[in-house]
Amino acid sequence: MNPRSRLGCLTIVAASTLLALSASAQEAKQKKASTKPAPDLANVAYGPHARNVMDVWNAKSDQPTPLLVFIHGGGFRGGSKEAIQAGLLDGCLKAGISVVSINYRLSPEVSFPAHYMDSARAIQFARSKAKEWNVDPQRVASSGGSAGAGTSLWIGFHDDLADPNSSDPVLRESTRLSCMVVFGAQSTYDPRVIKRIIGGRAHEHPALEGFYGLKPDELDTDKAHTMYEAAAAINYLTAGDPPVLAFYNEPRGPLPADAAPGQGIHHINFGTHLKEKMDPLQIECIIRHQDERPNVDRESVDFLRKHFGLTR
Repeated sequence: MNPRSRLGCLTIVAASTLLALSASAQEAKQKKASTKPAPDLANVAYGPHARNVMDVWNAKSDQPTPLLVFIHGGGFRGGSKEAIQAGLLDGCLKAGISVVSINYRLSPEVSFPAHYMDSARAIQFARSKAKEWNVDPQRVASSGGSAGAGTSLWIGFHDDLADPNSSDPVLRESTRLSCMVVFGAQSTYDPRVIKRIIGGRAHEHPALEGFYGLKPDELDTDKAHTMYEAAAAINYLTAGDPPVLAFYNEPRGPLPADAAPGQGIHHINFGTHLKEKMDPLQIECIIRHQDERPNVDRESVDFLRKHFGLTR
């Protein structure tokens, strides 16, 4: 083999080795990014049901830390607290924000408002542990995807659910939030409104029937309409409510003519509908779509830091 050929072979081998090393490094980086640390406290019971449990990660700090409560999605009929994104968890802990991720009761065992009330109690329970867990009860936010996102909005906009006269000390705690960071959020679960703002057959999502616990012949009754209005987060929005950062990744624009039942249930129109209501009240509402290529974890943590008053 002549020297030039030998050099060429060596160059190819070296390049291949570098590519392999680079790929291995990238895989290792991705694996590390997707790995979540074990919680400091696992399966802490916040209520009497087997699914009334939470995992707790404490940010390292000499001072009480803000707290993010994560509520999983799954159509109110599935999902678990393990769904919290690794990047969001890691970013919060590095920013000095403690994190709780919760489970709650599911349909069809329970129906509205049980899912909401479990999640609200989880927030109250975390506040009741403020001193023990070194968290600041005045700086609590909520996050979640889909059903967890809708729940976060409902709790965030609803009047404080604290009952100062309750015999249960947990229920005396506040449910008010500093802000909400949500993913694929539904600002309403009223099928009549969903049909208007989303179109297609999004309002026929199969999870809604179980969420409300209604029979097919009850879906267009006064009983149902009252429940639809009570379950819609946007109906509780008033001046002074917490700010929202919402991310969406379903395709923009009208749904196709052959859209399946439930298609569009994470449409950005839920967010734009919310923003149209929040802007006149001068409440910050940021709606982001994947087309804008947001750095979701970084923007989420930056939003939390801003509304928690964190400077570092």
